Amino acid sequence: MKRSFHILISSLVALCLAGPVASSRESADIVVASGGGGDFTSIQDALNSLGPHHRKPVVILIRNGVYAEKVWIRQSDIALVGEDRDSTRIIFAELRENWAREHGGSDWGAGVVNIDTGTTDITLANLTVYNNYGWQNEVFNKHQFAIRGMGTRIILLHCRVISDGGDALSLWNKQEGMYYHAGCFFEGWVDFVCPRGWCYITDSHFFGHNLSASIWHDGDYDRNQKLVICSSSFDGVPGFPLGRNHRDGQIFLVDCRFSERMADRPIYHPASSKTEWQWGDRHYYYHCHRDGGDFAWFRDNLQTADHPPRPEEISARWTFDGKWDPEASMPSVLPAAFPLSPRSGDSHVGTKNARLTWVAGRNAEAHNVYFGMNEDPEFRGAQQATSYDTGKLSPGTTYFWRIDEVAGGEVVRGELRSFRTGE
Repeated sequence: MKRSFHILISSLVALCLAGPVASSRESADIVVASGGGGDFTSIQDALNSLGPHHRKPVVILIRNGVYAEKVWIRQSDIALVGEDRDSTRIIFAELRENWAREHGGSDWGAGVVNIDTGTTDITLANLTVYNNYGWQNEVFNKHQFAIRGMGTRIILLHCRVISDGGDALSLWNKQEGMYYHAGCFFEGWVDFVCPRGWCYITDSHFFGHNLSASIWHDGDYDRNQKLVICSSSFDGVPGFPLGRNHRDGQIFLVDCRFSERMADRPIYHPASSKTEWQWGDRHYYYHCHRDGGDFAWFRDNLQTADHPPRPEEISARWTFDGKWDPEASMPSVLPAAFPLSPRSGDSHVGTKNARLTWVAGRNAEAHNVYFGMNEDPEFRGAQQATSYDTGKLSPGTTYFWRIDEVAGGEVVRGELRSFRTGE
């Protein structure tokens, strides 16, 4: 069992998006290096060195290595940034029920990364968080948090979040929780992405091992709370279901791709739930497709939502009802440029002077812009601004773009993105 699971994990890693190339000049406020050479050898020691009221956002750069430790984030305005997503790994084995039994029933501390109540503006970027309790004990069907948090305005950028059990990514601030995830890979068993509150996910990949559900949402505190997933793909074991809601939830899937292994089963209300959906079935789709053929239940139905949005209106800011616009204040923490808009796979971009926007790499001095109608787009020039106006575009046409960062005479190649204009 262990050997086959290890082979599966290795193959999935190879299928993930190619990550930003790390630069030798990466700077940060604090550097953690497990083998020495940094300010600390432990992530937790670096966090503990901060005062309770540090005055600025703190960037903690974590050099490549395996960090076999639990991480407790108790302060706000912190970014934990890996040197390389696949080679900077925080790994710990913990079963939720074991931890709760030993700590008076409390979930606090049951994750690999634990984000405390009252914290805000936390960023995890370019690293892997893995709860490997199942790997160690051959227990794969019980809850094992990789990230468990009760803060708000939590950002995951280009991360791998993996658990050998359920509830891998559990951000559970039910009243005011707001979460933004982009360019990530999520893997686990039942409900392995299960936010409470507001959550926006884009350009990400999901892999489910169970026959219960991959995604889950709790939005019963406020009717406007929602889980929005754009330009992302779903895969899993044969017959994996997409999602479920024990409580009231609202889920939007836009420009998403489903594997042929996905079950013909709509997002559902589990028989084990003790509460009914007071606001009804609120699961909405636009331009979603399945390899091997579509199912009727995920046909376009945005028009049936409360205050129906147009596809082009659906964004992070829209998701958070204007209370938070993370893409307007995204920290420059990745070594490469981080494309924001248009989303990769976006199918409804306007033809009148579309604008490419991105977040600068952490050390960027200039941005090389590539844009065109094939997978080797034309070089359009170097610039300081983090946006580029394309000019008038042709309808019903696919365009490709890439941003390479220039820093210290070196070039950090960006990821190739594509979008399609509306008909």
